[in-house]
Amino acid sequence: MDLYLLLVPGLILLLVFKYVPMYGIIIAFKDFDLNAGILGSKWVGLYNFRRLIESASFGVVFKNTLIISFYKIIILFPIPIIVALLMNEMKRMHFKKFIQTIITLPHFLSWVVLTGLFVNILAFSGGFVNEVLNMFGLDSISFLTNPKMFRGVLVFTSGWKEVGWSAIIYIAAIAGVDQEQYEAAYIDGAGRFKQMLHVTLPGISSTIIVLLVLRLGGVLEAGTEQILLLYSPTVYSVGDVIGTYVYRMGLGEMQYSYATAVGIFNSVVGFILVICGNLASKKITGKSIW
Repeated sequence: MDLYLLLVPGLILLLVFKYVPMYGIIIAFKDFDLNAGILGSKWVGLYNFRRLIESASFGVVFKNTLIISFYKIIILFPIPIIVALLMNEMKRMHFKKFIQTIITLPHFLSWVVLTGLFVNILAFSGGFVNEVLNMFGLDSISFLTNPKMFRGVLVFTSGWKEVGWSAIIYIAAIAGVDQEQYEAAYIDGAGRFKQMLHVTLPGISSTIIVLLVLRLGGVLEAGTEQILLLYSPTVYSVGDVIGTYVYRMGLGEMQYSYATAVGIFNSVVGFILVICGNLASKKITGKSIW
């Protein structure tokens, strides 16, 4: 009984900060007025959702969100796996720890700090990258205001920040692979590369599947904080995503009901993607979260 009592503070926090705020969801079904409050605001039913579906601007935002998210999945998801596999092959422990510390450190820096860093490095005038290009006789590139370059900047900066941290999960999973399998593979004549391919990768496949399914659930969260700090009106056409759109509509233009409807749409689609990704994984690989 005493052990169950220890759960009470955690359950109270969960209730207060996770479930009670869900009461605000009804704002999406009302024409919310700050003076009238939630209960006093006029009920409009599905009007905000119809407006969402019919909005041309939301169509562009939704497209941008999917493109940026899939870029990050296709390009960045495999990199931590490769990094973990390579680090597992390092024999010098001190060097391995040093590399792991270096690539993990950016994760602990906030996007506010990193934005200031990358804005200076990628600046059109006086930025380090463009100074190097100018040294070789090349023209300066407007990385942060050129729509053709902006998505690439988002993928690169996100990878620079998170690849090392994500690799830790795979490194931990590799540590749990049965060492007898490596010994058996060595006796059968398998070299380090074949051991990596036929022992290590299958050994961490369940971890890869779980993280991929969870990543699919966050497809519509394309990195709101990162984009909000890096983008400008000149790249709205390629960089405006659902999170930044909600911010601009809700806080910028005070369209609280519409912004809430967009948020609910985001959550529902994310939930459906997790379910579908899990079912697809179970059918194709036989492995799933539940």
